[in-house]
Amino acid sequence: MNEAKTKEQDSGVELEFDLEFDLGDPPQKVWRAVTIPELRERWLPKEALADPDAITVTPGQEVRYKLRDDSPPFLESTVTFTITPNATGGTCLRIVHELTDARFDGMARAPANSNSPPLMLAA
Repeated sequence: MNEAKTKEQDSGVELEFDLEFDLGDPPQKVWRAVTIPELRERWLPKEALADPDAITVTPGQEVRYKLRDDSPPFLESTVTFTITPNATGGTCLRIVHELTDARFDGMARAPANSNSPPLMLAA
């Protein structure tokens, strides 16, 4: 693994890794690791998945899974793996994990330390 780039978003964290395994793993091998359940479970346990089947799949390029926390409030999120070949024959793996729980759709996002007085909404 070379470098990791991290970018914070409103609803999650985006991680991008340029992977160059000791074996020089090609994209096909990385694709198998993120899509074949027996291989995927070594690093993404089935207990973390809301559904063992992928939400969306673009064969050989991108796969998205729905996750659910194992403790209350059992928030749901998605994780997307995008696979592209890099210039050296290895693999660039882009991982995007987003909080998608519907309970957060209507909530305003404000910093915890905004020093603003709390507001009550009219009924």
